[in-house]
Order: sequence, then C-alpha cells, then structure tokens
Amino acid sequence: MKTLRSILPVIFLLTAAIFKGYPQEPWSLEKCVRYALENNIQIKQQQLNSEYAGNNLLQSKMSLLPTINASAAQSKSFGRALDQTTYTFTQNQTITSLSSSVNANLVVFNGLQKINLIRQSRFDLMASLQQLEKLKNDLALNVAAAYLQILFNMELLNSAQQQAEVTRQQVERTAKLVDAGSLPMGNLLEIQAQHATEEVQIVNYQNQLDISYLTLAQLLELKDTEGFRIEIPDFSDFQFKEVLDPVADIYQDALRNLPQIKIAEYQLKSSEAGLSVARGGRSPRLFIAASYGTGYSDIRQRIIGTTPQTIPIGATQGGELVYSQIEQPIYDTYPLKMQLKDNASTTLTFGLSVPLFNGWSVNTQVSNARLNVQNARYNLDLSKNLLYKDIQQAHADALAAVKRYLASEKSLEAQKESFKYVQQKYEVGLVTTVDFNTAKTSLARAESELLQAKYDYLFRINILNFYRGNPLTVK
Repeated sequence: MKTLRSILPVIFLLTAAIFKGYPQEPWSLEKCVRYALENNIQIKQQQLNSEYAGNNLLQSKMSLLPTINASAAQSKSFGRALDQTTYTFTQNQTITSLSSSVNANLVVFNGLQKINLIRQSRFDLMASLQQLEKLKNDLALNVAAAYLQILFNMELLNSAQQQAEVTRQQVERTAKLVDAGSLPMGNLLEIQAQHATEEVQIVNYQNQLDISYLTLAQLLELKDTEGFRIEIPDFSDFQFKEVLDPVADIYQDALRNLPQIKIAEYQLKSSEAGLSVARGGRSPRLFIAASYGTGYSDIRQRIIGTTPQTIPIGATQGGELVYSQIEQPIYDTYPLKMQLKDNASTTLTFGLSVPLFNGWSVNTQVSNARLNVQNARYNLDLSKNLLYKDIQQAHADALAAVKRYLASEKSLEAQKESFKYVQQKYEVGLVTTVDFNTAKTSLARAESELLQAKYDYLFRINILNFYRGNPLTVK
C-alpha cells in the first residue's frame, strides 16, 4: 500500500503530461460560436435579466388573485387594562389575552390596470428575450470576424514563408555562381539581405497570427489557450458572387429577422400598455373584503348556572324588613377553545372608491405615459433608419469588396507572369538582383492584396447574409 501511494503522484504527473501534449481537435467556426454563446458573461447576465422579466410577468398575473393574510398575537396588560373580549376596563389586574384574524381582499375592477400591467410585463419579457438574441448575434459576428482574421493571417504567413523559400533557393544558387566567378559578391549580399528582410516579415506575420488567436480566445472566454487551433476550411469550392441582392430585399428580410427591430416594437407595445395602466388610475375602484377574527382573555368567566339567594329589598312602616329572592349567577373558568368559538366574528365588505382629486398625480402619470409612447415610436423609427443605413453601408462595402477581389485577381495573374519572366532572366544573369527583388516584392504584395480582398469579401457577404437570417460561414 505504501508503494502504491508513493507512485500515484508519478502516475498522475505522467498522465497529465500525456494529455497536455496531446493536440486538441481544431475548432470550427460553428464550435467557436457555440462555445462563446455558452460562456460569455454578458449573455449570462442578460439571461438573468430575462428571468427577472419573467418573474415580473408571473407576479402581474398573480396580482389578479385575492390577497389573504392571517395574524395571531398574545399580550399581557397590567394595572388599568382593557379586556378586548368584553371591552371593559379592569383595575389592578394582569390580563393575558390572545387574538387572531384572517383577512382577504379582492379588487374586482380598477380600470383594467392589472390586465394592462400583465400585457406590459409580457412585452417587457419579449423585449428582454430579443435583447438576448441581439447580444448573441453581436457576439457571433465578432467571433466570425476574429476567425476570418486568423485565416487571413495564416495565409499571409504561409505566403511569406513560400516567398522566403524561393529567396533561399536563389541565395544558394547565387552563392554557387559567385564561387564560380560568374556573378559579383554584391549580388549575393543583396539577395541575402532580401532573404533576411523576408525572415523578419515572417516573424511579424507570426506575431500577428498569435495576436489574432489571442483575440479569438478572449472572445471565447478561454482560460487556457495552449493547443488552441482553429479548423482551416476547404476553399476549393469557394463561390464568388459578383451580383449582390438589392438593398430593399435585404432590408425587408432584416425587418423580419433582426432582434433590434423586434426590441423596439415590443418596447412600443409595452409603453402603449403602460399608457392604459396610467389611464386606469382615473377609474373607480370596486373591491370586496372579508375578515374573520376571534380572541381569548384569561380573566373572563362564563355563567354555568344560578343559585337562589334572598336579599333585603326594603322595610315596612313598622320597621320590618322586606326580602326578595333572586337568581345569583354561578361563574366558572372560560376554556380557550370555548372562548375562541364564542368570540368569533365574520365581516364581509363591498366597497367602491372614486378618485376625485389626487394632487394632479394621475394626470401627470398619463401625460408621462403618452410621452413614453411617442419616444418609443421615435426609437422604432430610429432603429429602422439605422438598420437601413447599416445595410446600405454593408451593401456598398460588399460591392467594393467584389470589385477589389476581381481587380486583385487580375493583378495577381499579371504579377505571376511578370515574376516568372524576371526570374528566368535573373537565372541567366540578364537582370540585376534589385530587379528580381522588386518583381518578387510586387508579387508578394499582389498575393497579400488578393488575400485581403478575399477575406474582406467573405466577411462582407456574411454580414449581408446575416441580415437575411442566414447562418455565418467561412466558405
């Protein structure tokens, strides 16, 4: 047993090392978005806000039910005290008394305020749920943008590495020609300087890639980013769409799909219900109330019978006393159970209250509610206008991305042919190293511009598709 305890820590460390060294499965865009939605703190907070709004809706519904309250109390009175069961005062006595009651109240009509409050709470809940969807959409777009930025930096790094490899091969070939005396040493120094510059560029691109990974990891709320890598999609079936859908069509789909519009619509309906609630304050209020109560006093006694007793009631003229017989009550203790039963009382009340003047408060509430409705209408119009402008801008950006991609594609084809021609001439010594490096730099710039155009196009098209209710994708 002692040997097993001694080797358990070693086994644990070895197991941890094995799993730590095991590469993680690459994360797809769908997995990144799903993980971000599950772990984002702001989304969790909004979920709590939605639950809070749900509780308010439930409470507004429960307010239609009557209120029922029960109470019980025990008290001791000293000196001149009031017996609550008989409402008589006693002198120099200590009274122990008990009292209990049950009260119920029900508002039958109050200008439909409670019904309208239920409507308002329901619209508030719907707006809160749509706010949750908006946060999810914003987060998904940010994750997609960070994901595409990683892919873009990956391709930049790969392109730079390929360019550096071509330059390295040229360094080796130039060194051989210099050793053979076919080229001067200056050519070798120039190509070596170019290779060193490209190696620095590789380091810069690697740093950009690491930063883009960090940005995505922070969006995902990842605590440990070791081994975190994204899935590289297959762009072999990359579909380029030159003709974009009209702005009006995208806008109509966005009105039906995007939560920010639904938020403004529900807020308008909520403010309209709030106006109805405020107007209900002018209505008479009809209510029903019922109560049941009883009590007990330890000094109270009950009559259990009578006994005849002769007492003098006067005298004759001759001085002879005159007697009369009366029934003298016989008292006994009054048990708790019996007192509670005998002292019980029930009250049923029907009431009507009419608001006449309340310091202008009801009119002020109605006026403010009207202003809230008007402001909510403005907010809805503003949301629609902002959405239309955003779609216009996104459409213009996507159209510019299309034109840029087409131009960059043509430019890259031309630069490839130009570089191929310069490279062939350089290999036979017909052009200088400077000319070769210039052509190579132009080719690298054309490749970079095409990569930027491709990923810019992907992101812009994703935004337009997102407005139409389509899922995010990197293909």
